Amino acid sequence: MVGDEGLKKRLGLPSLVLLSLLSGCSLVPIFERPALPVAAQWPQSHSPASERMVSGLTWQQLLPDPRLQALITAALEYNRDLRIAVARVEEARALYGIIDADRLPTVSGSLSHSASRTPGDLSATRQKMINRRYDVSLGVTAFELDFWGRVRSLSEAAQASYLATEEAHQAFRLSLIADVANAYLTLQELEERLEIARAAVESRHKSRFLVQQRRDVGLAGDLDFLAADGAYETTRAELANLERNLAQAQHALTLLVGTQPTTLPAGRRLSEQGISLDMAVATPSEVLLARPDVRAAEQKLIAAHANIGAARAAFLPRINLSFALGMASRTFSGLFEEGSGAWSFTPSLLLPLFDSGRNQSGLELAEVRQVLAVAEYEKVIQQAFREVADLLVLRDKLAEQLKAQQAIEQAQSERLRLVEARYQAGVSSYLEVLDAQREAFSAQQSSVQLRRLLLASAAQLYKALGGGGYS
Repeated sequence: MVGDEGLKKRLGLPSLVLLSLLSGCSLVPIFERPALPVAAQWPQSHSPASERMVSGLTWQQLLPDPRLQALITAALEYNRDLRIAVARVEEARALYGIIDADRLPTVSGSLSHSASRTPGDLSATRQKMINRRYDVSLGVTAFELDFWGRVRSLSEAAQASYLATEEAHQAFRLSLIADVANAYLTLQELEERLEIARAAVESRHKSRFLVQQRRDVGLAGDLDFLAADGAYETTRAELANLERNLAQAQHALTLLVGTQPTTLPAGRRLSEQGISLDMAVATPSEVLLARPDVRAAEQKLIAAHANIGAARAAFLPRINLSFALGMASRTFSGLFEEGSGAWSFTPSLLLPLFDSGRNQSGLELAEVRQVLAVAEYEKVIQQAFREVADLLVLRDKLAEQLKAQQAIEQAQSERLRLVEARYQAGVSSYLEVLDAQREAFSAQQSSVQLRRLLLASAAQLYKALGGGGYS
């Protein structure tokens, strides 16, 4: 944020003194941050056993997988949408510099030569005349004495707009980190589910072969073989579906990253990611005001306040100064002779008398936009509150669901082992084996899916809490 210290460094102390002398009162309404239109506490208490504050947690610490870190680093450099966001920041900074420059005089130097010929019948002496003039000067043209703070208000609005763009860039950056993490984890999930599916296809193929052998010796019927064959083909279809989803996930990740890295370090399995799932969550007022999207909305609100001040000042007189100091002569060499000094001073007063309601409409427009900015700010706050609240519930319930699902997976694996043993002993039918296989396969797939969802929720929660560091 560009504050007083930043302006001192940029303009210099003498310029600030001159600015203070030439500036008068401000007609900008006093800015007060609107009260948060959300509850003072989250819908339910969330207190992980070992909490880590997000403010001190960088994304590298949150996401320790070296392959994922390399992909995020590449995305922060090559993602085209992020490049656009960075360019928007530079555009807003340049616009602020242009508008802020109007607060100080623009001094320009000039060197000019003019020549004119007057015919004899127009001159008093009835002789033709050639007049020449050389001028060299330093001057200021139409500098507005900002008594009512109009120019200062416009500068404050431009500065706030620039800061809002900067905050929007940081918000997009955080979203990009979370999106790359989610895409990478989705890719890891599909690869692990493919491993399970390939193992299931191999197992179903062996089962079909064994049933075929049993049918050949009269220990099984055609019904058992057809069931085994159907289970094998069903698993093959699921494998093809997972392969299609994996290819699409790879394409989505490449688009997010913006390039195809040639060398990447080895990645980790979902169970080895080491993503922190116990991030501390402060009160809504602390959490929400730390989010860059909320800060961006607040800067837009500040800009709307400043524009009201500029619109009010438009009703008042403007005093402009133009002055120049230099030398003038009929000959170029005469510019440097004694007595060639010249100066000019032209103050002007512009008083709006009748503008067909233009200034009044401008003020009304600024006030309406301020109302819109307040509503948009409050909407961003409410959306942020819901996002954090949803993710807190998601984190807690996914952890419970994953724990239960892992117990289901273990139970179904044991059931499958027992049913297969009973079938080999001739105690159970092959339909029981198929049912046990189907349930065990589904439980394994669900466990992998839930683990990915839980890890991705941590990355999304990190973003929703405003991130910790921008390194």
